[in-house]
Amino acid sequence: MQTQNLFFHVLLLFPLLLLFPVSKSDLSADRAALLDLRQLLGGRTRLWNATATSPCNWAGVTCEQGRVVALRLPGVALSGELPTGIFGNLTQLRTLSLRLNALTGQLPSDLASCTGLRNLYLHGNLFSGEIPEFLFGMKDLVRINLANNNFTGEISIGFDKFPRLKTLYLENNRLSGSIPSLKVPKVIQFNVSNNMLNGSIPERFQRLDSSSFLGNSLCGKPLEGCAGETANGPSTGGVEPKKKNKLSGGAIAGIVIGSVVGLIFILLILFFLCQKKGNKKSRSIGIASIKHEELQILGEKPAGEVENGGYENRFSVAAAAAATTVNRKGEAAAASNGGAKKLVFFGNGGRVFDLEDLLRASAEVLGKGTFGTAYKAGLEMGTVVAVKRLKDVAISEKEFREKIEGVGSMDHENLVPLRAYYYSSDEKLLVYDYMVMGSLSALLHGSKGAGRSPLNWETRSSIALGAARGVEYLHSQGPNISHGNIKSSNILLTESYEARVSDFGLVHLVGPSSTPNRVAGYRAPEVTDARKVSQKADVYSFGVLLLELLTGKAPTHALLNDEGVDLPRWVQSIVREEWTSEVFDLELLRYQNVEEEMVQLLQLAIDCAAQHPDNRPSMPEVTRQIEELCRSSRREEHDPQPEVVNDVDDNSSR
Repeated sequence: MQTQNLFFHVLLLFPLLLLFPVSKSDLSADRAALLDLRQLLGGRTRLWNATATSPCNWAGVTCEQGRVVALRLPGVALSGELPTGIFGNLTQLRTLSLRLNALTGQLPSDLASCTGLRNLYLHGNLFSGEIPEFLFGMKDLVRINLANNNFTGEISIGFDKFPRLKTLYLENNRLSGSIPSLKVPKVIQFNVSNNMLNGSIPERFQRLDSSSFLGNSLCGKPLEGCAGETANGPSTGGVEPKKKNKLSGGAIAGIVIGSVVGLIFILLILFFLCQKKGNKKSRSIGIASIKHEELQILGEKPAGEVENGGYENRFSVAAAAAATTVNRKGEAAAASNGGAKKLVFFGNGGRVFDLEDLLRASAEVLGKGTFGTAYKAGLEMGTVVAVKRLKDVAISEKEFREKIEGVGSMDHENLVPLRAYYYSSDEKLLVYDYMVMGSLSALLHGSKGAGRSPLNWETRSSIALGAARGVEYLHSQGPNISHGNIKSSNILLTESYEARVSDFGLVHLVGPSSTPNRVAGYRAPEVTDARKVSQKADVYSFGVLLLELLTGKAPTHALLNDEGVDLPRWVQSIVREEWTSEVFDLELLRYQNVEEEMVQLLQLAIDCAAQHPDNRPSMPEVTRQIEELCRSSRREEHDPQPEVVNDVDDNSSR
């Protein structure tokens, strides 16, 4: 009887005993596959510790629940063909990134075993052949990037088999044929530029930017229309169009008469306007330093043109500062009696110019911001300053002077110093140092064509540190002192790309109509009144600024707003999808030796942009962390690399 019971218990325990070697063999199989890859492809994988029993601590390898789920080896000098037999063992992979290497040949067929793969990044290699059919059986794929390879053949209709696909990059290959009429309902990133494609662009992709299709023989929106198409559709080749091209004599006479009447009407309007402007000029002649033409430019220029205008619109600062005041009897009388108000300067520096010099200066419109229009003013003695003409100032003169004195007293190397101000009942001008390189926003999101130097990691981290120090200084002036309007267009740059924080202290000068309503992407969720921004809300805005620096995306990026997702939540969703390294701006991907520091700054940005204010760090803590990662980056750049391989390290899995 006892023998039978013992036999029965052994039978029950036997299946459980089998589970342990199976689990061990799975991770062992993953390890063996990675060692085979290391042996065959070399590169930075040579630094893996082959004696370790677990691969989970190897650079570029991520494990969960005893299996390898992510393999990220970007730019690690891998070369040769991907052998068959590697991925047949890595069956739990969810992310595979082998971008920016020198891999050749066709994709291995056993890649089909990775049925749970979500992210496939193979761009920047030398893969060739047709895009394999087995790829279309991996239905969980969300991101596919096969760009910058040598793939041939046609684009398969099989891409419709990916219900979750959001990104499909196939540019810079040798694909031919036409673009199939894919449905791919969730795709928001699509690029097939620089292939050998022809035919018309399917309707599904006609709302995308034209850059996604350039370098082919394609036609139709968003490119030029296809041959034989008209605005109303393809030509039928019938006789109807010929009939429509003929006009009767009565129709022609009506057009001529209407044109003449319209011309006379326009001439009358122009005559009336010119007469009206002449009257304005005669009333404005009291100040000799203001030219009639300059006043006309200001009076005629619509607000929209000022905002979108550029450096081509030149006029005197007098037009900006005095055009409205010369028509006021009180101001005119003060000027005639020698009692006109003057520029008020800050600091101990000498007054190298006065109000009349400023009014005579030539100017260029820099842009229209939250608090008013900014001008670049070139004075006759060669000095260049920036002049901000405030709008909607909602406080008394006494309160204005008290608050602006506080702004002028702020003195830090990472702040744009306020040099002087002018106050009258109709005009409020602020005079700042002119920053040669413009704003961080223009540098990040401006033209990326030929001749533009990309922002490298050292420059971006230095800008982040300088901006952090500037905001930290503001917060050190008192618990109730904040910037209130932190955004990339308010981070200005010197000629050596040193960051200077601008527009601090202005939020308390203006009325509700001028409060920052166009920068909701930077505003903390708890802020209901843009004139009452706490220091923790500043930290949130600074976190968004850091995300903008790292991703290259503006907080109001069109791709993000399609689904109502702001920049912080978009980044967090990427991190959750386990493709953290793919969040960075393409211009940063070459700096693999500091990817760990980039990820650390990304995490700091996410912490700053926490939904609850109590979960955000203080600005001194933010500055300290950025200083530390900047020091770490410099050590990475100056420390000699190991002699095993000459390529840079990869820490993308950390």
